Amino acid sequence: MDVENPLKEKVLITGGSGYFGFRLGVALTKKNVDVILFDVSKPIQEMPEGVAFVQGDVRVPSEVEGALRGVTCVFHIASYGMSGREQLNQKRIEDINVRGTENVIQACREMGVPKLVYTSTYNVVFGGQVIENGDESLPYLPLHLHPDHYSRTKALAEMKVLKANGMVLGKGQGVLRTCALRPAGIYGPGELRHLPRIITYIERGWFRFLYGEGSSRVDFVHVDNLVQAHLLAAEALGTSKEHKAAGQAYFISDGRPVNNFEFFRPLVEGLGYPFPTLWLPLWLIYCFAFLTEVVHFMVGRLYNFQPLLTRTEVYKTGVTHYFSLEKARRELGYEPQQYRFEEVVEWFKARGHGRKRGTYAVKHFLRDALLVLLFAVVVLSWFPRIVKAADLNPGG
Repeated sequence: MDVENPLKEKVLITGGSGYFGFRLGVALTKKNVDVILFDVSKPIQEMPEGVAFVQGDVRVPSEVEGALRGVTCVFHIASYGMSGREQLNQKRIEDINVRGTENVIQACREMGVPKLVYTSTYNVVFGGQVIENGDESLPYLPLHLHPDHYSRTKALAEMKVLKANGMVLGKGQGVLRTCALRPAGIYGPGELRHLPRIITYIERGWFRFLYGEGSSRVDFVHVDNLVQAHLLAAEALGTSKEHKAAGQAYFISDGRPVNNFEFFRPLVEGLGYPFPTLWLPLWLIYCFAFLTEVVHFMVGRLYNFQPLLTRTEVYKTGVTHYFSLEKARRELGYEPQQYRFEEVVEWFKARGHGRKRGTYAVKHFLRDALLVLLFAVVVLSWFPRIVKAADLNPGG
């Protein structure tokens, strides 16, 4: 934070009850900063001294504005639609990610908050194309090319945040300084959005194959490295760092690109399950994800099931895209620490997860047979259409 400011910092974290938001709040209290966690529900963890909770919704302007009284910096983390069936709820995604961000920006202006750090995503520039060691000079992916609403709305929100940099604050209180951090996939002990879903697939015997190219590489970021990046970004918006981060975006990761499936190998094998050896083509899994989304669109209001994969998740896990940390290192002083994935494995083991000897093969034999049967039915249902198309276009 801004060490030259004689007044004690008071920050607000939207989405503060979530995994990363809460972790960031705890780290800030260790720097003698007053922290407000702003969210629709209270954290499940016990709040440490120096942390207050304010229940509110970024979609409600008056609630955001009321929570910002006396605040010197906002970390805007709240978002919706990152993965699974959440990605298919277009209206909620629009309301929270776009209009919620507009409300935060306007509240900062009205309440005289001088600093705003926005938690963005790799997806603002990525939509399934190969990117190797990309940097912040890459343009935003054209909005119509985004395969999901989350990525498109996060791009729109980031544009609004960066455009707001330099906005004059109300009552002659200076100007608003903003920046955006674009993290890779977050992991760490206690992460409850992505890892439990992966664990469920492993334990139910659904993790039977890999897809894409074995040489594909993606980035990940440990939660504590992401916390470090946010602290540095807030400081770099202040006077002590000459507002160096103002109006800027930064990619944030561990800086160690790796094949997505190899990254999770320690988790699979550490819990006692066999690691798959069967590789399937990316296009086949993409088609499966597309059909799943179609089915969800048709029956989702009656049965809001969890898709095994969405199209965006197929791209994010199977297509090479990783980014340089040079700008974050140079301008923020960011230097990621190395963490062992085994700490995540031990966290799940301590909570009863892991293969129970002698039960795995019998328990999942019928399910595997059923999956093979369903796959065969889908393929055969398409076969007559393929044959008919070939007959109609014999030269083709």
